[in-house]
Amino acid sequence: MKQGTGIAVAVMAAVIAAGAGYWLGHKGPASQAQGTVSATAAAVDTGAGSTSRKLLYYRNPMGLPDTSPTPKKDPMGMDYIAVYAGGADEEPAAANQVRISTEKVQKLGVRVEAAQLRALDKSVRASGRIEPDERRVYAISPKFEGYVERLHVNVTGQAVGKGQPLFEVYSPELVSAQREYAIAAQGVATLKDAGGQAQSGMQQLAGASLQRLRNWDISEAQIKALTQSGATTRTLTFRSPVSGIVMEKKAVQGMRFMPGEALYQIADLSTVWVIADVFEQDIGLVKNGAKATVSINAYPDKAFAGRVTYVYPTLKAETRTVAVRVELANPGLLLKPGMFAQVELPVTAKGQVITVPVSAVIDSGTRQIVLIQQAPGRFEPREVKLGARSDTHVEVREGVKEGEQVVVAANFLIDAESNLKAALGGLGSAAPAPATAASATAVAAPATQAAAPAKAVGHQATGTVDGVDLKAGTVSLSHGPIASLKWPAMTMEFKTANAALLQALKPGAKVTVEFIERQPGEWVITSAKPADPHAGQ
Repeated sequence: MKQGTGIAVAVMAAVIAAGAGYWLGHKGPASQAQGTVSATAAAVDTGAGSTSRKLLYYRNPMGLPDTSPTPKKDPMGMDYIAVYAGGADEEPAAANQVRISTEKVQKLGVRVEAAQLRALDKSVRASGRIEPDERRVYAISPKFEGYVERLHVNVTGQAVGKGQPLFEVYSPELVSAQREYAIAAQGVATLKDAGGQAQSGMQQLAGASLQRLRNWDISEAQIKALTQSGATTRTLTFRSPVSGIVMEKKAVQGMRFMPGEALYQIADLSTVWVIADVFEQDIGLVKNGAKATVSINAYPDKAFAGRVTYVYPTLKAETRTVAVRVELANPGLLLKPGMFAQVELPVTAKGQVITVPVSAVIDSGTRQIVLIQQAPGRFEPREVKLGARSDTHVEVREGVKEGEQVVVAANFLIDAESNLKAALGGLGSAAPAPATAASATAVAAPATQAAAPAKAVGHQATGTVDGVDLKAGTVSLSHGPIASLKWPAMTMEFKTANAALLQALKPGAKVTVEFIERQPGEWVITSAKPADPHAGQ
């Protein structure tokens, strides 16, 4: 009897076990995953097994700053990932920090450098143009009315020497003045033996006539010849007062000219000016007497040394620049007026200051941010106040201490990958809310996805466009599994990087897209192309 009872109990247990197996087999992968996670959690919490680790919490599988002490699912049906003691995610990042896995740091090419004390020697660079030295430009302007009888120099740009004849003029006033002087000189000679007022008056008349000729720029040689011979000349020769280049020639043979009319302009180009336009933010570094190096495109192998002689007192509102005059020698007359020049003004720093590379600064326009590496994979965005700059480094007046490790490469990629804006907001605001799925067709991830690797910078998915919202700028996409994120097949909503992509994505089209996580929970399609018809979702 007892043996029969035992057999009956055994048969009943087998039937119950078979029923339970059938029920579990039809429960679905989501329930199995939940059961597996719960069982795992129970095993860990009870400390079962010698190799079990202590469970700390569960984190959001999409990378959102959301944790849970118990197993749960996100709005798209994905299981939260368990985090154990001693793992890479042992503790969550602070509210004002950016957290990136070590693997992702390597993929992004993040590089850090310590803030250092250094002297910021720099060079102020400016564009300029060659101009004649205004102090060495001469105009030939007769002081009487007359006619151009003959031209000795009749080409603009011709080189002339000092004292070289330029042109000859005829003037009735000049002939009359010469005759007046000659008569006065003869009268002085005649009245040489006479005394009294007659001789004194004649000498005054001769002196006044001679001074009149000198006031008309008659040369001493011509006056001497006139005094010795007593004969008047019909024409007067004008000579160059300096060695230089004829910059302008208005004289034409036979023309009539009026007093004060400039017939020639001659410039001495042995020394020239460079008028450089220095930007407003650099003008405070430029001082009179500073050395300058000038380079000309026409002579790439030559460098001309000059010196700052004047900083002009006005600013050009159109270009926000101040003119600076650089004076330099012009051997061989290689520098031509009107040439463009590049001016470099070395500026010596006042002393050593805390500096970081220029590439370390993220400038939003309203404030400047640098990323400080607090620990491997942990970065703190910090607002800084900047000072002087060199070609490669910038002074940090506030915000960074000497020796702190600042990110100098891939800081913009960190911004795009980990939502730096959210971290900055964490300085005084809460973390952003998680995103919602486009539909309820998401399938729960199996338990083997609990240790999902770090996301790559960009991801790829193949799927079908379910709908396009032009006003919101979003696309609903039913895509297949995404290995780089350990995502199952699901339907979710994406944003597009630009309007052109939005126009190209048509409902019902099968496409392959590339996307990134611009900020937690915000997935943005950066490119799209028709999918391979043989590719599965």
